[in-house]
Amino acid sequence: MTQAIQKIDRSASSPALVEAQRVLKEEANALLLLSEHLSVSFDNAVETILEVKGRLIVSGVGKSAHIARKIAATMASTGTPAFFIHPTEASHGDLGMLTREDGVLLLSNSGETAELSDMIAHTKRFGIPLLSITGSAKSTLSKESDVALTIPPVSEACPLGLAPTTSTTAMLGFGDA
Repeated sequence: MTQAIQKIDRSASSPALVEAQRVLKEEANALLLLSEHLSVSFDNAVETILEVKGRLIVSGVGKSAHIARKIAATMASTGTPAFFIHPTEASHGDLGMLTREDGVLLLSNSGETAELSDMIAHTKRFGIPLLSITGSAKSTLSKESDVALTIPPVSEACPLGLAPTTSTTAMLGFGDA
């Protein structure tokens, strides 16, 4: 049994409610912008993932790691064998789990996350397809990737601009699409 969503009485909006509405609108606008900027790279990413005979290994650092975990879980839930490896663990022995049959998806808003360098090098050394989601098409990660997805320029919803909010929502949108 579903409950009807109660309409908010906007005449009595608290500052917290107003801020929450602003954040949600900003993140919704980022997803709309992302949908309008999808390109052939998205098709290429889907095809590359479908061609992987092994597993899709997904990784990132910081907030990108949280999004990477969610993307890996979604892929696994929908029939694509996938799992998350933390790049630090990968650099300390877990790269041995990756095979030429696998694919790797790395997430980094800057595309310059140093902790991902060993994973990038490993994919190149063994011919493992490398996909990425970044906020910069000119980044090292984008340039090294076989398929690079770039989120459009978005401002973070955090009033201080410190916490990744809108950018992580856009990355999650790519993963869910």
